Amino acid sequence: MPDLLRERKLQSRRAGEAKGQAQEKGNKLIDKASNAAQSAKESIQNAGCQAQAKAQGVVDAVKDAVNKN
Repeated sequence: MPDLLRERKLQSRRAGEAKGQAQEKGNKLIDKASNAAQSAKESIQNAGCQAQAKAQGVVDAVKDAVNKN
C-alpha cells in the first residue's frame, strides 16, 4: 500500500509539473501573438501616416497649380 501511495503522489507531482509547463508555453505564445499584433498595428499606423502625407502633398500641388492659373 505505501508503494501505491508513493506512486500516486509521484504521478500527481508530475501532472502538476506538466500543467505548469503547459501554462508557461501558453503564456509565451500569447506574449508572442500580442507582440506581433502590436507590431502590425504600428506598421499600419505608419503606412497610414505616409499615405496621408502623400495625399496632402497632392492636394497642395493641385492648389498651387490652380492658383497659378
